[in-house]
Amino acid sequence: MSARDWIEKDFYRELGVTSDASADEIKKAYRKLARELHPDANPGDAKAESRFKAVSEAYGVLSDAAKRKQYDEARRLFSGGGGFPGGFGTGSGFDVGDLFGRQGAGAQQPGGMGGLGDLLGGLFNRRGGTSASATRPRRGEDVETDVRIDFTEAVKGATVPMRLSSPASCGTCAGSGARPGTSPRTCTNCGGAGLVTRSQGAFAFSEPCTDCRGTGRIVDDPCPECGGDGVSTKTRTLTIRIPPGVDDGQRIRLAGQGEPGRNNGPAGDLFVRVHVNPHPLFGRSGNDLTVTVPVTFPELALGTTLTVPTLEGKVTLKVPAGTASGRVLRAKGKGIAKRDGQVGDLLITLNVAVPNNMDAEAREALENYASATAKHDPRAELNALLEKRSV
Repeated sequence: MSARDWIEKDFYRELGVTSDASADEIKKAYRKLARELHPDANPGDAKAESRFKAVSEAYGVLSDAAKRKQYDEARRLFSGGGGFPGGFGTGSGFDVGDLFGRQGAGAQQPGGMGGLGDLLGGLFNRRGGTSASATRPRRGEDVETDVRIDFTEAVKGATVPMRLSSPASCGTCAGSGARPGTSPRTCTNCGGAGLVTRSQGAFAFSEPCTDCRGTGRIVDDPCPECGGDGVSTKTRTLTIRIPPGVDDGQRIRLAGQGEPGRNNGPAGDLFVRVHVNPHPLFGRSGNDLTVTVPVTFPELALGTTLTVPTLEGKVTLKVPAGTASGRVLRAKGKGIAKRDGQVGDLLITLNVAVPNNMDAEAREALENYASATAKHDPRAELNALLEKRSV
């Protein structure tokens, strides 16, 4: 992609965010658009597929802090019809070569900046005014997808099959883009470099060759499956191993399972974001499992022995007499066991269950108990504090 293309594209508008949007806002906007525009959700919709690619391209720049900084600086420098910081313009007589990095003996630009070629090198593939070859191996893009699992699977770990539709190296032409039995030829327009130099006033830009679309090769007889791109969208089944103790929202990286690289470059990675369904009984706090157990007042007042369920069975605990409602008991080693050997506990919260209805016998017994304990005021300290404040 040429410098001009990068400058003229508005990646912020592509994602529907402002130029001061935070990294989280950019990620949220991208994920929303990616779900809406994904080829799986819009089969056969060429417009949606084009928007999906554009959104992915924008996110690829704005999600990288370094690239985003270079992109923002480039747009500032080139905005306003060719004006530059310090009042430089195309007719000012300064050395344009120095501006793009053709400096001598470590020369610096006004304000202590190096050549503009260094500033924009990460975006335009330029270093010191020399165009990098467009045919060099390029790593494929990373891909992110989501998977939903049950609470028990998150605790114990699981193996989950997943169907994924994503770009992959064409199986028919092995990524060459040419019909089997034929081979691409070197582009004569750019000499296989993939880039041609175009002059515009005082400036010269290296742009992708229009004959070969920046690949450096011409495919005279395109592959019928991929149309000459060497990449086709495929649906594949992957087996994902969920480690025990995975957290809700955690990402799992599958190296080399992303989009294929260009020009024999390495493939990107696949990141799987895990979503965990809540459990009807258990909760989680770090490596500990949590559960709330209803008890009666006599059980807390007199003490009792409780049988409490765990994910793998049950455990028996003694409740001391005089235990308060809301107390948390701990069953050691009954929580989440992670791959690093750490094992959590089961935290049991005791909660007094108050009956909605009582028969006459129960009510009479409770009233007798209330009369027998009338001298005990559980709110004595609270009342004393209130009286002290009212004085």
